[in-house]
Amino acid sequence: MAMSRAAAAVSRRRLGAMAAMSMTSWFGHVEPAAKDPILGVTEAFLADPSPDKVNVGVGAYRDDNGKPVVLECVREAERRIAGNMNMEYLPMGGSIKMIEESLKLAYGEDSEFIQDKRIAAVQALSGTGACRLFADFQKRFLPESQIYIPTPTWANHHNIWRDAQVPKRAFTYYHPESRGLDFAGLMNDIKNAPDGSFFLLHACAHNPTGVDPSEEQWREISHQFKVKNHFPFFDMAYQGFASGDPERDAKAIRIFLEDGHQIGCAQSYAKNMGLYGQRAGCLSILCDDEMQAVAVKSQLQQIARPMYSNPPIHGALIVSTILGDPELKGLWLKEVKGMADRIIGMRKALKENLEKLGSPMSWEHTTNQIGMFCYSGMTPEQVDRLTNEFHIYMTRNGRISMAGVTTGNVAYLANAIHEVTKTK
Repeated sequence: MAMSRAAAAVSRRRLGAMAAMSMTSWFGHVEPAAKDPILGVTEAFLADPSPDKVNVGVGAYRDDNGKPVVLECVREAERRIAGNMNMEYLPMGGSIKMIEESLKLAYGEDSEFIQDKRIAAVQALSGTGACRLFADFQKRFLPESQIYIPTPTWANHHNIWRDAQVPKRAFTYYHPESRGLDFAGLMNDIKNAPDGSFFLLHACAHNPTGVDPSEEQWREISHQFKVKNHFPFFDMAYQGFASGDPERDAKAIRIFLEDGHQIGCAQSYAKNMGLYGQRAGCLSILCDDEMQAVAVKSQLQQIARPMYSNPPIHGALIVSTILGDPELKGLWLKEVKGMADRIIGMRKALKENLEKLGSPMSWEHTTNQIGMFCYSGMTPEQVDRLTNEFHIYMTRNGRISMAGVTTGNVAYLANAIHEVTKTK
């Protein structure tokens, strides 16, 4: 009997050891993920003890003291919301009021497409979530399709469509020599893409280049899309933040609508309302008719259900409260223009400082580009020198977040850029 109990104890220990080995080996093959290049910049900046350090890598607005900003219209909306709303689940499709206001902002206050109920729309987890919902919708209902993505683009666009298992193709966009738009190359790629292709377009303030087509160029792009029966999917992350005028920033979308296109649109309130952490956005798809819009919306909701079930309520309440109240909307329009104007002013100041230093390079692109970012044209090696010698942090593609430039650091930044670019 004693031997039997001892043998049983040994057996249990062996089984326990085997189980432990099995448990530890299940995920032993998992390697650490590569660091996000933008978040890595912020980590390095925070670890730098230098009092002169400057972070122009982060894609979030800062005031002229380099501090995060909460808009007054947002504060007031929160005051009105506080204690007056319950915390029940939103429907799978999100806040109806927020969606209504978002569609008016993107498609126009008096849009016939809104009146005819031809737009399928759901609240999304900011612009990223809207893009991902559309990518999954594209894969599910047009499984043989692919997506054409501009070169370059926001890095996460590649991750989104890759993880949705939609094949990606590149189309020409940026012209490195002029630091502007390669319009001829862009049009050539649109013409040569198979008929009925999906294209990802930045509605305004292209990230990372800050280079947008002119109104006339957008009209030519729209015409060629019509000829080729391509589908335009607009990522509109900066409406209002680019020029200070939400109507002007939606011009590309309005041109395509005027020309009779069906479109998709991802909207985000991270930049233009400063709601970065609230993850407030909207996905909309213009359909043939109301019946089709109902069907498409139902499928978008079905895709969202196993992802996150339903979207968060607080950011949606802030957006709908601001856009649904004429006084608050007027305040928002004033504040978003103030943010855009500060960015535009810093572009001018950086250019002027570089010219005063006698830079051998042309910096016209600094003010020709628009939005959060300036695609400087600096090489990775020059960016490394900025970091190592001057404690200035940005992504190695030379993208400067103009939100991090202030009246207090613009001269220092210009001097450092001059030092690393004055000789080849």
